[in-house]
Amino acid sequence: MTPQFIELAAAADFMGPGAIEVSRYQTEITDIVRRRGIFGQRIKQAPATGHPSRFFEQTDIASLTAANAFVDPRNISPVVASPSRVERSVPLKALVSQINYSQFDLEVGAQQQQFAYLQAKDLADAVEGLMRTHDKALWNGTDTSLSTPTTAQYYGVAGQINDGGNVATVAVGASIVDGLKSTVAQMVANTTFEVRPTAIYANPVLLDLIDREMKDQFNVVLNTTEVGAGIRVKSLSTQAGDLPLIPEWTLGYTGTPGSGSAVLPAYIVSEDMIEYHWLTDPNPRVFQLGLSGSLANQHVVVKFGGVVVKGASYAHYKVNVDR
Repeated sequence: MTPQFIELAAAADFMGPGAIEVSRYQTEITDIVRRRGIFGQRIKQAPATGHPSRFFEQTDIASLTAANAFVDPRNISPVVASPSRVERSVPLKALVSQINYSQFDLEVGAQQQQFAYLQAKDLADAVEGLMRTHDKALWNGTDTSLSTPTTAQYYGVAGQINDGGNVATVAVGASIVDGLKSTVAQMVANTTFEVRPTAIYANPVLLDLIDREMKDQFNVVLNTTEVGAGIRVKSLSTQAGDLPLIPEWTLGYTGTPGSGSAVLPAYIVSEDMIEYHWLTDPNPRVFQLGLSGSLANQHVVVKFGGVVVKGASYAHYKVNVDR
């Protein structure tokens, strides 16, 4: 290896009589990188029963038709009835991330004392980065089955609701608000299940179209409600009460709104029927490995769990808005 020498002047911003100016930086790093979404913080967290995590879903009570239930009071002949229950399961998936710190770079940083907090920040960001991937996959995971997994990712909530079959469409030119409100009313009117949706999730672009529609047609500004610590969103009055319109950046759409060929999905969900089944801990865990041969400090972030949409065919709805 040929030794390299660099002149001090090359490292200085300015050299002159009585002054040598070298590069210094603010100790805070500008950072507004997107991290967690709100959806994963609002759904239920439940400990997994195993792998896969199993549960039972009741699809009907021991009910009778009027013809079988009402009998001659002097000639009682009861009809035997039984409840309907189905066994369900959700496979657990694994998310993992690793970050390494060079021992040399750690010691240089400690001696410079300029970014003393950087090691802790980068480790925290490694956890947040894994959780951002988790939040994206909660909606958009590529698996297609809870019983026979096809990929290493979650079976996303969007896919489970879509495959449940409850899908409506708001045609080009039709009222988005009317389409959402009538769909909610249809859900609440279910005679078999007591459905009570709690929120509507959609891309911020679609929610902006709803806001504009209310302003242009009715000169109404939607009320706001708090859905998380310090997070306030607009709400829509429906037959299930005021449902928050929660902007979800992980939900995409196709086409250009206004072109006539764009499709923007909204998801009307019953959040208490969506569960994340976790193993050991609902939060990511950080494991510090021993020093490698290159004296690198190794940290591995891991999270085990799976998401399931209970009642995908009746407690939730997907509404495709054509624009």
